[in-house]
Amino acid sequence: MTESGWLGLAGREVLVTGLKNRKSVAWHVASQLREAGARPVFVVRTDERLESAAKLIGDDPAYVCDVKDDDAVARLGAVVAEKHPGLAGFVHSIAFANYSDGWKPFHETRKDDFLEAAGVSAFSLVALARALRPALAPDASVVAISISSTTMAAENYGYMAPIKAALDSAVVFLAKSFSAENEVRFNGVRAGLLKTSSSAGIPGYVDSWLHAEKATFRGRGLDTAEVASTVLFLLSPRSSGINGQGVVVDAGMGSNYFDARLMEGGA
Repeated sequence: MTESGWLGLAGREVLVTGLKNRKSVAWHVASQLREAGARPVFVVRTDERLESAAKLIGDDPAYVCDVKDDDAVARLGAVVAEKHPGLAGFVHSIAFANYSDGWKPFHETRKDDFLEAAGVSAFSLVALARALRPALAPDASVVAISISSTTMAAENYGYMAPIKAALDSAVVFLAKSFSAENEVRFNGVRAGLLKTSSSAGIPGYVDSWLHAEKATFRGRGLDTAEVASTVLFLLSPRSSGINGQGVVVDAGMGSNYFDARLMEGGA
């Protein structure tokens, strides 16, 4: 074991987006970064979110940036480059979809809703990567939070699956484009269904989560902390050979469609 611990993250800083509350993927990632001796640098969407999450943030640095605002993203990049040079990486845990109209067939998706969600949930990875590039260490790692499958047509998730597919593809293209000048890596963690505040806004999500729990090999749902642990590994130098990939973390759900309990409709 090295002085910086097995993960090699001690003493380093990692920017973490998407903090909302203790259920957030971002919170679990930040907690595990602290345990590994690293320092999270938080980015939240609004001043109100910054205030409501103050106890979670503690003494760690935090900034406000609405990724829909190009100028705000550029300002964030400049500030982070000045105050946090040599970042070990950043975690993209940002997503938004307008489900205010409830469950709708995919073909009824509104263009404005689709484009807004694509900008916040997928293109923001590209925008943040570009803005934060000067602040990243040559061996930094970027991890995006995605979903376990973008080809399983879950009707209630709707248009967000194609948008997450765009995020998954952006991971690969960013890995390629950054490789021309450095060894910054980009990977995705493709998580199964989680109990987060954001997911609670998806129509019919509770029923989906309960079904997903039955579909795992272990018959127990996925913990957000398990996703965070995979994120930490991908952030660390220990995963230096992994680049442009999507790691599925779903407790086997995607390989268990023909489980006898599911086919019989049992618990």
